[in-house]
Amino acid sequence: MHDTKSILIPDATYHVYNRANGLELLFAQEDNYLFFLEKYRHYILPIAQTFCYCLMPNHFHFLIRIKGEKELTETFKVSENLEGLLSNRFSNFFNSYSKAFNKQQNRRGNLFMHTFKRKRITDEKYLCKLVHYIHYNPVEAGFCSNPEDYKFSSFNSILSSSPTLINRNEVIEWFGDKKNFIYCHRYPPGETGIDCN
Repeated sequence: MHDTKSILIPDATYHVYNRANGLELLFAQEDNYLFFLEKYRHYILPIAQTFCYCLMPNHFHFLIRIKGEKELTETFKVSENLEGLLSNRFSNFFNSYSKAFNKQQNRRGNLFMHTFKRKRITDEKYLCKLVHYIHYNPVEAGFCSNPEDYKFSSFNSILSSSPTLINRNEVIEWFGDKKNFIYCHRYPPGETGIDCN
């Protein structure tokens, strides 16, 4: 669970994250966040389910599950080197965003500090804690008082009845119900004192 360069494999769940180089920003204005999510939809949604995310000015988090081997091979018409396919989708996602951001901001060089990090999550009990941690990032950083007040996370999408690309039903199941999901997010990670289910 602590390997930050896990091999991406079908049906596995990952915490994917990265940050900007040094003290730079990944997102300088609102349209950067929206463009990043647009690129995510294009490159990553075809290969993974998304459970939650949070985009911060200088870093991001996603909780995803790679789709099954059968679905991937049918979608992309490949039967070998799925690892290469999955890695390339992420590489193309980050490269396309970096090039556009660099052009807009008139900057050069690597935008991201590292190759993206990913931790494989094998403990289902940890999933709630990770969702909570991801959504609570903006509160911990002082950008808002409550997760629902932050614009660039999946918190409100999970509670909404509007169409979403987030797998909200499974996330709510991890917490038991919406009431418990909301309750857990009222407190900092580690202070709710309750399990997911």
